[in-house]
Amino acid sequence: MRKTLIDLETRFWQSMVDQDTDSALSLLCEPALMVSSHGAMQFDHAGYRKMAEQGSMVVKGFELSDVEVVCPNDTTAILVYRVRQTTAPRGQSETSTVEMLDSSTWVRDGDKWLCAMHTETPAPPKA
Repeated sequence: MRKTLIDLETRFWQSMVDQDTDSALSLLCEPALMVSSHGAMQFDHAGYRKMAEQGSMVVKGFELSDVEVVCPNDTTAILVYRVRQTTAPRGQSETSTVEMLDSSTWVRDGDKWLCAMHTETPAPPKA
């Protein structure tokens, strides 16, 4: 199950790089929650589509590391990891790269896993 969940998390990140909103939506609960430097928010699929397709920043690349997976029960999985993400202002080529600490909570709906919550916070420098 660990590999499946890491693959799903990676697919979600790749959907952002590819600007493939439909793929991202197929992996999200509705509604879903997010906590980031922009605050805590709840959003539905239409809200995510607006963020993904009209937001001021786009993801250009990512690298996940230090991934940990905990499954408190058969229908819940929590991932925590470090991500090196490269972003750019929408429509521009100048990129910046930051390291963040992220977590995602996935829930099983039948035979499908969906992301219900995602958090991110700036990572301290690696020791």
